[in-house]
Amino acid sequence: MAKINYVTHDNQIYSVDVQNGLTVMEGAVQNDVPGIDADCGGGMACATCHVYISDDWFDKLPSKDDGEEDMLDMAFEPKKNSRLSCQITISDELDGLIVNIPSKQS
Repeated sequence: MAKINYVTHDNQIYSVDVQNGLTVMEGAVQNDVPGIDADCGGGMACATCHVYISDDWFDKLPSKDDGEEDMLDMAFEPKKNSRLSCQITISDELDGLIVNIPSKQS
């Protein structure tokens, strides 16, 4: 289990314990964290779970695959530290992860 810190665009912080094996997106949806819509339910068919990863954490995550990169092109204001939260699987190594939620989803 890892504590994930979700930071909304207006700087509200939701610190949530998320079970290993779930995704960052699932942790947000199951705990009513606002701003992660997850319209496709984690099928990487939309970009409504788009988040920005804190610089301290970005290089600790597995690399994006081509499909994720393509979906991020459709996200609202993608940046170099953008990820789809449905593609980040929780493990003990992610304890303390900080994700910033954009002001809106596509």
